[in-house]
Amino acid sequence: MSIQFNHKIRLTLGIATFLLVGFASSYLYNTQTKNKQLVQQHQAAQNLSFTQQENYNPPQSQVTPGSTPTTRIPITFQNSLIASQTSNENTSKQNTPTSDKYAASVPVTYPVIDEWQKYKFSISGNKILTTGKLPSAKVNFNQTDLLTVLINTRKYFQDYSSEDPDIQRKGILGTQGVTVQDMLRTLDFMIVTLQEDIANQRTTRLQDPNFINSNFKVIKWSAYNPSNQKQDRLRITKYAVFTHPGSHKKTSTFNTPIYSLKETASNDKFYTRYTKQDVLSGIYEPGGKEFGKVQPLAYLTRDGLEEALMEGTVLINFTDGSQAFFNVDRNNGMSYVRGLKATAQKRYWYFKQVDAIKGYGYKIDAKISIKPGVTFAGDVLNIGLGKVIVIEHTQSGRKRLQMGVIADTGGAFLPNLYQLDFLAGIFQNKKDFQQHIRHLPEYATAYVLVKK
Repeated sequence: MSIQFNHKIRLTLGIATFLLVGFASSYLYNTQTKNKQLVQQHQAAQNLSFTQQENYNPPQSQVTPGSTPTTRIPITFQNSLIASQTSNENTSKQNTPTSDKYAASVPVTYPVIDEWQKYKFSISGNKILTTGKLPSAKVNFNQTDLLTVLINTRKYFQDYSSEDPDIQRKGILGTQGVTVQDMLRTLDFMIVTLQEDIANQRTTRLQDPNFINSNFKVIKWSAYNPSNQKQDRLRITKYAVFTHPGSHKKTSTFNTPIYSLKETASNDKFYTRYTKQDVLSGIYEPGGKEFGKVQPLAYLTRDGLEEALMEGTVLINFTDGSQAFFNVDRNNGMSYVRGLKATAQKRYWYFKQVDAIKGYGYKIDAKISIKPGVTFAGDVLNIGLGKVIVIEHTQSGRKRLQMGVIADTGGAFLPNLYQLDFLAGIFQNKKDFQQHIRHLPEYATAYVLVKK
């Protein structure tokens, strides 16, 4: 009886011990697993946060005279962006080949800013940027002119990257893995290719769509217009340099001045207090309250001034037989208002004499010399300076491709993810200009080229 009882006791204790050990082992395993998952999630969040910061470069603009520009992105926007990216990162890693450095693994949200560096809205990069391919049609452009603009744009990066941090922004193409270095390699490759082809007196390989598709990542850029959600192709507007008659002195015909800010005015922001209407009222003319503060460069008609302000560059044929280019230098810090007629705009630009048609530049002496037919003005803050663009449209039932470089900008393009402005040429008048642009498209499919 005693032996049997002891045997039962030992058996009961053994079973209890086994169950206790099993429960403890299961608890420890689950605890370790949960801790490991928490560590992995924390590390993933840290990595994502670093990726987010690396992809979005805080802008530091020097556009606004006499102000310290800032970008204000709401905290709720930042938190929702990180949460959205965290929830999609693991899934995208499983489905996206790591060999494709340009593939957007997740629909990364990009914060769009305006010319004053302020947050406007956010958009998924995948909404407007997708992998594409050029159709089988010759790519049109003037070889020598394109080479000139490519070289001048590349030199701007070389000379002014430290002074102009805006050009180091990846923009929305950063959501596709495209860096500023990728863009510079694209410019370098195109420059070398054109130089070789021109030296060998042959049609450049850059006009062959098969060569483009083989050597470049072709990214289709679909329009995003907040005020017209149905627009899917880019609007292609056109601008030009017009020749205008003018005078070195004020006359009854040429009575509207263009002014240059004197060097002594660089630290004195007096000019930011005055609208275009103030300037045209005569404040800088003899008897005006600011007489002597600026230098009159030339006198035009009122229409001539409005065209010069709109186009940015004017070629003046003076009454004495001389001629010269003049380009916008600095503005009064007042925003351009879309939809408001030109004469009612408050923004006013001060000019300087230049030696060629000028495009983008953080100051007048640094601006890029550009050529018609191969230059686009666009959103340099959100799309990026130096992006090589091919537009596709149909003319007389046939596909046509046109290549150019974003080497210019303007107030109407900051921000603007649905439009490019094509530099058409130098014209005597609006009639000649309109005749020339009749064959150019109003809307087009656009592609951004990035060297593989």
